[in-house]
Amino acid sequence: MDTPSIARLLEPYIQLDESQLPAISKYIDLLLKWNARINLTAIREPEEIVQRHFGESFFAASHILAMGEIWTAIDLGSGAGFPGVPFAMLAPQVSVTLIEAHQKKATFLRELVFSLGLKNIKVFSDRGEKYPDRADIVTMRAVESFEDALPVAVNLVDISGKVALLIGSSQVEAAEKLCNSVKWENPLGVPRSDFRTLLIGTKMVKVG
Repeated sequence: MDTPSIARLLEPYIQLDESQLPAISKYIDLLLKWNARINLTAIREPEEIVQRHFGESFFAASHILAMGEIWTAIDLGSGAGFPGVPFAMLAPQVSVTLIEAHQKKATFLRELVFSLGLKNIKVFSDRGEKYPDRADIVTMRAVESFEDALPVAVNLVDISGKVALLIGSSQVEAAEKLCNSVKWENPLGVPRSDFRTLLIGTKMVKVG
């Protein structure tokens, strides 16, 4: 996909430097190649991939980065790499870990990271419960068993760190009820979507 088209499709979400666009084109080509072999995404049209996957991911990343300094990030259940890889592309100073227990998807992620030359990403190919470290920000998007995965995501957040969820608006109430250790911000609607939401919360310090 040509870079001017990518830039145009991303305009409602973010404005990127022209130097960042070829990597997105390369990412799309690799994603479509691998998607023919394993199910990475149900979306197969490049234009829709740019808007639904990249647009949503960059929208979230720009809001997260505007909230303060971040040095470490975890993307739980990374799958095809969203939003973790776009986050890493936008913030090369942040050390990003992609957690993906599905081995073939983890292999795709490793090839993607190598192909794009992203030095600030590592892939952890096991369950989130087994990851030994914590991060300033943990992201999660389109994971299976949301209610089981959310407590795992929150556990991976450092005290006073943040969790960022790209979810449907109908899931916001469930998220707020599941995790009372998190102080949630007001949800933000994703551009060009009637139901997609960015929900960000801060992990509170335990007392006693």
